[in-house]
Amino acid sequence: MRKWPAGAARRAVGPGTVVTMSEAHPTPGAGVVVINDGRILLIRRASGAFVDHWAVPGGRQQWGETMREAATREVLEETGLIVEVGDPVWVGDILDDADPPAYHYTVVDFLATAVGGELVAGDDAAETRWVPVDEVRAMRLTPTMVDLIDGLGL
Repeated sequence: MRKWPAGAARRAVGPGTVVTMSEAHPTPGAGVVVINDGRILLIRRASGAFVDHWAVPGGRQQWGETMREAATREVLEETGLIVEVGDPVWVGDILDDADPPAYHYTVVDFLATAVGGELVAGDDAAETRWVPVDEVRAMRLTPTMVDLIDGLGL
């Protein structure tokens, strides 16, 4: 069982008890799975957790933005590609093993189709490329990428 993060508070409100947490809460994020001609779009992370590991493009959802809007924006910022976002294909949490964790992201990965733009690494992507799906497992992947490609049957 995880402990309450430092700074978390519990307070009673009205007839029931409501648990209120300070800044310590999971951060929502969106990822984008684009597969075209037997290749998947991947970025090599330039910052944050798992630097120099490969993953699908994605990142934090911004205030007032839907998950699909976040997915569209993140893939454009990281790869230069414009996508049409489809259905979710993976949902999970990214957190470290500390108790309480140092970071915690709740992520929804969407299937998408590239409809425009030009492939170029940007934002927090050190590199971006189309990788043949049969070569993905040989790359240095983020831990959740293994779950994603297993779920996709790649």
